[in-house]
Amino acid sequence: MLKARKSNRMWNPLVLLRRHPFEVKAFFDYSLVLTYALPADFLQGLLPSRLEVDRCGELGFLAIALVKTRHLRPAPLPKFLGQSFFLSGYRIFCRFPVEGRRYRGLKILRSDTDRWTMVLLGNLMTHYSYRKVSIEEHRANSNLKLQVKSQDGQTDLTVRVALDQAELPPDTPFADWREARKWCGPLPFTFSPEKETGKMVVVEGVRSEWQPQPVKATVDRISFFDQAVFRGITPVLANAFYTERIPYSWKAGVLK
Repeated sequence: MLKARKSNRMWNPLVLLRRHPFEVKAFFDYSLVLTYALPADFLQGLLPSRLEVDRCGELGFLAIALVKTRHLRPAPLPKFLGQSFFLSGYRIFCRFPVEGRRYRGLKILRSDTDRWTMVLLGNLMTHYSYRKVSIEEHRANSNLKLQVKSQDGQTDLTVRVALDQAELPPDTPFADWREARKWCGPLPFTFSPEKETGKMVVVEGVRSEWQPQPVKATVDRISFFDQAVFRGITPVLANAFYTERIPYSWKAGVLK
C-alpha cells in the first residue's frame, strides 16, 4: 500500500505539470543581470543535496535578473496568446553532476513578476516560486532606473544603470570584463528538485543573438540580503550586464 500511495503522488497531474512538459517561447525586450559574489560554502547550504556551487576559488555567485518579457507562451501558440510581464529572479550559479556530466546552470531561489496571471501560471507549471511585486521603470537617454517593491519586503530593489558606461564595480573579484563575462548568465540549464521522486527537473534554455554588454550599475536598495539567513555575510556586487531584443525559448523539462 505504501508503494501504491507513492505511485499516485508521482502521477499527480500537478507534479507532472510542474516538470515544464512543453517547449516555451518568449521575447526579451531587455535583460539586466546583477551578479553578487558570496562565500561558496555559504551558498552550498542554500542548494539541494544533488547540486554543487559553481565555484571560482572560494567564491560562488548569486545573480539577480531583471527581464522585460513579451509573448511568453507554449511554442505552438501564436504570439498574441502569450503573456507580457516584467520578471525579477534570484538564482545561484551551480553544477549538476549526473550521468558522467557536470551540467552548468542555475537554481532559482525566487521569481517575482508584476502580473497576477504569471504568478498563478508560473507556480502551476514550474517550481520557480513566483510572487507578485510592483515594478517601476524609468528610462532617460542612456540611463535606466528600475524599482521593485515586494509585498513581503524581501525583494525590494532599486538600481540605476548607465547603459553607455562599462565599469566594473569597485570591489569586484574579477580582474577584467572578460573574466566577469563567465558569470553573467543566463546559463544553459535550470535545475528544480522534485520532492515527490527525488529527481531533478532539468530545463534547457535556447538563445540566439545573446551579446550581453557590461554596464555601470548602482544599487541603492536591495532587501533580499537583509534576510536572517544572510546575517554575517557580505555580498559583493561583482558585475552587471545588459542585453536587449532577444528571442528566447526553453525546451521541455527532462527528469534526471
